[in-house]
Amino acid sequence: MPSFTVFKGTQNGSITKSSISKPDLQGDQVLLRVLASGLCGTDIHYRSTDMALGHEGIGVIESTGPDVRALKKGQRVGWGYNHDSCGHCVECLEGNDTYCANRAMYGMADLDQGSFASHAVWREAFLFPIPDALSNEEAAPLMCGGATVFNALHSYGLESTQIVGVIGVGGLGHLAIQFAAKMGCHVVVFSGTDSKKDEATRLGASEFIASKGAKELKTSRKVDHLVVTTSQLPNWDLYLPVLAPRATIYPLTVSEGDFSIPQMPFILNGTRIQGSVVAPRKTMVTMLDFAATHGIKPVIQKFPLSEKGITEAMDTLDQGKMRYRGVLLP
Repeated sequence: MPSFTVFKGTQNGSITKSSISKPDLQGDQVLLRVLASGLCGTDIHYRSTDMALGHEGIGVIESTGPDVRALKKGQRVGWGYNHDSCGHCVECLEGNDTYCANRAMYGMADLDQGSFASHAVWREAFLFPIPDALSNEEAAPLMCGGATVFNALHSYGLESTQIVGVIGVGGLGHLAIQFAAKMGCHVVVFSGTDSKKDEATRLGASEFIASKGAKELKTSRKVDHLVVTTSQLPNWDLYLPVLAPRATIYPLTVSEGDFSIPQMPFILNGTRIQGSVVAPRKTMVTMLDFAATHGIKPVIQKFPLSEKGITEAMDTLDQGKMRYRGVLLP
């Protein structure tokens, strides 16, 4: 019976250390020792909830259940936002397990364990081998942040000859720039000021536009795909004029509010708004391989995987001072 440490949120937002025990491994369950955990904006949302935190995990396998077929003890694997699905519905059979009605997602299921922990127990089917080219701390933020932007860019008809706009150079945006550039796209980055221009260019931006105080945005070419990664939705009056006919908008911002957009420009230009969550399993594997092949690596800040370290990392992210993904290390 595995017993291990987890770090939980509490009603007052403080981080507390706790211990849990799991039954002996059954089926395709795998016991992992955590090597690194990314910190995601979603973790901030659950900071005041009585649940184990963290969902960007990298671990090494310590033991396996009787039905584990592919993974081996000592192997390095990662996991992300979705932990399980039914395996039998149309969405699962088509490879879209993240849209399964019985999906087991972070914050909705398995509330007793997460990646802010010493160990975890997950199904083999939802664990992903980590390529040797990626270190633990580089791979961890890819398990949700990387998977989220890659899924938007990979799954909805993007072509290498098209123009990709990225709003925001932060935790998601700096990864979206890299993925889109390595896919062969012309990448236009929109940010409030010029302060991140040099870094955006280094990451792969072809153009950089500072939007704060602008009355009009001017790009060399119209944008075919616009990835919104900022914490607030943009001023659509500025951005709709730079979109190509039949462009697609991907609002990756996590917000509880309503999504609103000027109706006539939206209709007359044939604009599409595409909802998109974290990558399903096949796309996760593709993303990790793509990142390893093309040298896509997050810009990270490291913190100890402890009550104090998690608190410091969360405060840094909450204050907008993270550059650009926090990684917790035991």
